[in-house]
Amino acid sequence: MRKIIQILAIVAVISAGSFAFAQSSPQVKVIVYYFHGLFRCSTCMNMERYSREAVETNFKDALASEKLEFKAVNVEDQGNEHFVSDYKLYTKSLILSLVKDGKEVKSKNLDKIWEFAGNKQKFIDYVTGVLDAFMKDAQ
Repeated sequence: MRKIIQILAIVAVISAGSFAFAQSSPQVKVIVYYFHGLFRCSTCMNMERYSREAVETNFKDALASEKLEFKAVNVEDQGNEHFVSDYKLYTKSLILSLVKDGKEVKSKNLDKIWEFAGNKQKFIDYVTGVLDAFMKDAQ
């Protein structure tokens, strides 16, 4: 019985040390937000689709490791209104957010998505290039 208690004590100490180590290393991730409202035209739907495709095709490893996340958010849904003032949104937008330990430390509005909305490849290339640079800053 005494041997079992000693083993359990050792396991508890090791577990506590591992937990403390996990807590001390900063958790960093990038969230890609596509913001929209209730009314969604075909161009707006395409921009969300192209954004998602750029992320899912070119950043598979980052998505799998949860260092990157894609979220489509309706700013008109209850509880999401704050995003309009947080990011000074006035139309459908793609925002990159760098989050460390649960707090945003940096963001970037990819405002050229409207410029490239009519050209899928240019749109995807733009999003991929900006996101790649943003991800490097996150490391």
